[in-house]
Amino acid sequence: MKDVDIKKLIKKETKRQNRVINLIASENYVSKDVLRALGSVFVNKYAEGYPGRRYYGGNGNIDELEELCQERALKLFGLHHRHPMSKRKSTSDVEWHVNVQPYSGSPANLAVYIALIPYGEKIMGMSLESGGHLTHSQKVSITGKLWKQIPYDVDKETEMINYEKLLQIAKKEKPKMIIAGTTAYSRKIDFKKFRKIADAAGAYLMVDMSHIAGLVATGVHPSPFPYADVVTTTTHKTLRGPRAALIFCKQELSSEIDKAVFPGLQGGPHMNQVAAMAVALKEAIQPGFKKYIKQVVKNAKVLAEELKKRGWRIVSNGTDTHLFLVDVWQRGIGGKEASERLEKAGIIVNKNTIPFDTRKPFNPSGIRIGTPAVTTMGMKEKDMIKIAEKIDRILKN
Repeated sequence: MKDVDIKKLIKKETKRQNRVINLIASENYVSKDVLRALGSVFVNKYAEGYPGRRYYGGNGNIDELEELCQERALKLFGLHHRHPMSKRKSTSDVEWHVNVQPYSGSPANLAVYIALIPYGEKIMGMSLESGGHLTHSQKVSITGKLWKQIPYDVDKETEMINYEKLLQIAKKEKPKMIIAGTTAYSRKIDFKKFRKIADAAGAYLMVDMSHIAGLVATGVHPSPFPYADVVTTTTHKTLRGPRAALIFCKQELSSEIDKAVFPGLQGGPHMNQVAAMAVALKEAIQPGFKKYIKQVVKNAKVLAEELKKRGWRIVSNGTDTHLFLVDVWQRGIGGKEASERLEKAGIIVNKNTIPFDTRKPFNPSGIRIGTPAVTTMGMKEKDMIKIAEKIDRILKN
């Protein structure tokens, strides 16, 4: 690389990533093949439109790439479909469609709302404090300005979702959409119960599985597809791909959602991202990926349990997934301070609100810990014990 400044920064960041223990739940390390695809000549091509319907010439290879990515996404989750304009033949029943063009998770969610929910209508999503995402119609997000959020919280005693209470809220408020999905919730989600709640309210059911997509793909977490109308996900967390997103939807919703992505929200798709995503999806189909995901969950359970043994309160008393929250304020430490102390010692986490937090989000009561990245680096249960010892020692001191 001729640009010395950027080359230097790349080297510095590579060194940093190799030296730290990365416990950020939403980060991972991609393979060399994913990196190669991301830096490929596909970055040069403008591809506004969809396969068979582009606004620029020279898109024959682009069409093939996008269709291949769609096929791999559907195969990974056991779904079947082909794009309406595709020339490829399908031998299975058409039920699901997938759009692979969203730049990332936030615009993917926004596109779904634009397609299906009139402005000003109600969207029911988990509150930020309980573990919901900004784009689930939170007030500080554009999604909360264009639509009205009907928030739901976890149960105060168990710190888990109370489905009966959700049903009561949904029947009373009658939202147009209910979102089952989180960014800081460590327990399995019962999508069947969410479907019943959505039906009782006459609402669409959207599942944002960005965090648990790898777990769903391998059967480690129940699948939302038998119950949801729309499923969105990023591909850079437990799927171990580039920073991009997918929108899966029932066939009857595909036209409106595709139009909301382009031309409604985005211009030309980043086809180098799509290429890298296709590589990651193929990697996730391989048998070794399921072994990896099982180890991710084992590591999270062991790390949570070891911290609990050392006196740290784990929100909801444990985890079923790849992440969990630690209530550090119970020991008199703010989440910001805890994160900074750990980073100085080479352990990277993020400060995070906990359910019914009385502190501000910039310095909340908790930290969020996840194991996808350290598991990619080859760490196992014995390493989690050592990490727990180190976290305990650093925060106590």
